[in-house]
Amino acid sequence: MIRLIGYFFGIGTTLALLVAGGLAIYISHLTKDLPDYEVLAKYEPPVTTRIHASDGSLMAEYARERRLYLPIQAIPDRVKAAFMSAEDKNFYNHPGIDITGLGRAIVVNLQNFGSGRRQVGASTITQQVAKNFLLTSDQTYERKIKEMILAFRIEQAYSKDRILELYLNEIFFGFGAYGVAGAALTYFDKSVNELTVAEAAYLASLPKGPNNYHPFKHADRALERRNWVIDQMVANGYVTHDEGEKAKAEPLGVTPRRNGSYLFAGEYFTEEVRRQIIARYGENALYEGGLSVRTTLDPKIQLIARKAMQNGLLKYDMLRGYRGPVKHIDISGDWGVPLGNVKGLEDVPEWTLAVVLDSSASGLTIGLQPARQVSGDLVKERVQGTVSKEDMGFAMRHFVNGKSVRAKSPAEVLEPGDVIFVQKNEGSDNTYMLRQVPEVEGGLVAMDPHTGRVLAMVGGFSYAQSEFNRATQAMRQPGSSFKPIVYSAALDNGYTPASVIMDGPITIQSGNTTWTPKNYDGTVAGPATLRSGIEKSRNLMTVRLANDMGMKLVVEYAERFGVYDHLAPYLPMALGSGETTVMRMVSAYSIMANGGKSIKPSLIDRIQDRYGKTVFKQDERGCEGCNATEWKNQSEPELVDNSEQVLDPMTAYQITSMMEGVVQRGTGATIGELGRHIAGKTGTTNDEKDAWFIGYTPNLVVGLYMGYDTPRGLGHGATGGGLAAPIFKDFMRVALDGKPNTDFQVPDGMKLIAINRKTGMRAAEGDPNTIVEAFKPGTGPADSYWVIGMGADGSNGSGGALSPQANQAIQDGGGGLY
Repeated sequence: MIRLIGYFFGIGTTLALLVAGGLAIYISHLTKDLPDYEVLAKYEPPVTTRIHASDGSLMAEYARERRLYLPIQAIPDRVKAAFMSAEDKNFYNHPGIDITGLGRAIVVNLQNFGSGRRQVGASTITQQVAKNFLLTSDQTYERKIKEMILAFRIEQAYSKDRILELYLNEIFFGFGAYGVAGAALTYFDKSVNELTVAEAAYLASLPKGPNNYHPFKHADRALERRNWVIDQMVANGYVTHDEGEKAKAEPLGVTPRRNGSYLFAGEYFTEEVRRQIIARYGENALYEGGLSVRTTLDPKIQLIARKAMQNGLLKYDMLRGYRGPVKHIDISGDWGVPLGNVKGLEDVPEWTLAVVLDSSASGLTIGLQPARQVSGDLVKERVQGTVSKEDMGFAMRHFVNGKSVRAKSPAEVLEPGDVIFVQKNEGSDNTYMLRQVPEVEGGLVAMDPHTGRVLAMVGGFSYAQSEFNRATQAMRQPGSSFKPIVYSAALDNGYTPASVIMDGPITIQSGNTTWTPKNYDGTVAGPATLRSGIEKSRNLMTVRLANDMGMKLVVEYAERFGVYDHLAPYLPMALGSGETTVMRMVSAYSIMANGGKSIKPSLIDRIQDRYGKTVFKQDERGCEGCNATEWKNQSEPELVDNSEQVLDPMTAYQITSMMEGVVQRGTGATIGELGRHIAGKTGTTNDEKDAWFIGYTPNLVVGLYMGYDTPRGLGHGATGGGLAAPIFKDFMRVALDGKPNTDFQVPDGMKLIAINRKTGMRAAEGDPNTIVEAFKPGTGPADSYWVIGMGADGSNGSGGALSPQANQAIQDGGGGLY
């Protein structure tokens, strides 16, 4: 018997050795193909890029995987406790594999063998790190063994905290969120530090299967799983029984954070920044690099700009009548369902969509578009309101088959089923005004003239309606708003504000082409000073001035100011018939406001990488002594401005003074009502297709235009002074409220001399037609009366030949009018 036992023992031992050897060979084979776990030390996951306004407000987030990487020290203990309770309660005690949990899983799987039930896993957090970072998700024993081997090796190479940090920052939570920080924002719009026990428990329940515990599709299942996690936290001693019961009594409370832009009214600005980042660093850096971008946007000024521009566009559009409803829907059943599917303007929250339920002589009965719940379903409540005839007065003039028709009753304009935009009356619960999206568009830019920082940008009425940015992308003729460039060139090259030019008829003949420019009002004023020419925006004087000094000089200054890259040297271009953008024009005027120094328009102040290192800074000014090692009673360091001097500082003051005249008594006189020191210039292009105004105070430059995207006339009498200047005025009234009325600084050495407005010569004592003019050293009023553009024979000085290219320029649009 003893021999028999020994015999079987020997056989068993041999078989065990053979099995062990076979397993060793098998495991040795598997380990040859294992990935290098040392890559975890250099782990850099895709991280969300965040864009902020100048005050720190979040403007937008961009990511392929919505993740914010957090070091383990920044993750609260209750959040870590929730995940360990849900996934691996023995995490800090096992060597990578939980033997007890593994044994329990094997028993359960043997019991379930052949039942068709899904096999139970026993992966530790370390094993999940091995799988998520280094292996596939294949459900095979071979992958499971590799996972275990890697888990042992990872535990030997990294600390428990590092492994947990990798896990919590990598896992997928659904809704496009990766990592616990991204999930906290996505599901609850909170930072991880603000999560309650219940919220942390719900997030900890998601890695097992985000879609299985969807907060809206499977709310009951999600609540059950969350409560199980809370029970585990209580059992493991992380929270008390009372805290657990209180947490279980709370609803899920999921409030998903929306994607895209967050700062109201900043969509055009944000999109421009996005394009610049891609152009500078590429798409991967934007969507995976975790950049922190601080922009120049001032949210308060942006809101002012948006309101002023939208009000101006609406005012113009409403005067031209109503073009009809957004669409027509069937209201025979529940009208809320088809109305809920009509897309509105999410960036114009003052408006809401509504459907006409009844129309009569007194007005409309409307049904408002129902809101959507967090789950995406329409709310069941249907809210109604009214629109009186008075609140849709502009629509009494409406269009039928392209023709303007005058209606006597609202019933002639709209019928039941028509979908419209409405805006609630202030102080009312259910009365509304009819609205329509304007056809006319425009762009506006507000800039700090000393730094080039763009403080506000409006690219159109609504970004939701059109993403085309009319402040940076629309190429438009600036019209007479280009004239200050021409006059600056003259003042910088020997002319003075008192130089006299003939304002009289002129004809340019070239072959069979004749160009006869005219002033906007069709009149001529005879000889007048440069100041008068720019204040009254006289085309004939500008053409003569450009002809007298030569278009090559005008081209040089236009390109030096950055208005154009390449301007054709033809006289019509002196009247602003070349195309440029609002951004370029505002940048050019900023040079005048900045004492003639060049500026670089900027939308970005600073960019930091994921580690906080500054990789881009717009301000390039040097500062010697800013980083002194010790205090030795030295004077305070100063920033050194090395900007190029584009224009003589005295010239900059002269043109500024002349444009103050535009505001005080010229084509922009409506702005003078503000009682502020403001310089500016109107602009109207051929056939009144665009209306411009660009102006500035010593510390703020604002420019805008109004026009149709497909250029067509704005109507007879539609000028920059009548359309654009009031928008500028509305903006400045609010933007400058509470700020000091700072005057423009007169450069040292400049002489202020009283002259006669008409002759430009020194004024006699008591002359009622006197104005104080600024002169550079060595210059002054003329001693004798001389008129530029007057022929030797006393004629108006007509003449001059144009090239074929110039003839074409004339045909394309002969320049600014007003």
